[in-house]
Amino acid sequence: MKEPVVYIMASARNGTLYVGVTSDLVKRVHEHKSDAVDSFTKKYGAHMLVWFEQHPTMESAILREKAIKEWKREWKLALIEKSNPYWRDLYCDLL
Repeated sequence: MKEPVVYIMASARNGTLYVGVTSDLVKRVHEHKSDAVDSFTKKYGAHMLVWFEQHPTMESAILREKAIKEWKREWKLALIEKSNPYWRDLYCDLL
């Protein structure tokens, strides 16, 4: 089942961050990890899924993604560390 999700990919702990939105998190993260498309995550090696949040609608997910993209970097780091203090790659948890 597809669900709207906002997610953050990272190159490493405290590394480069990418904020995205998708309706198929497993597929999208796999695309990031395999560098399937020329993208920001490919250029900067942001291959670790470090945070995600499910939403009831794509509209609410998009609004949340836009808001997070405007946040200061420190706020994004705090968001990640609140639920993932060791910066584990959460992709395996999805499979």
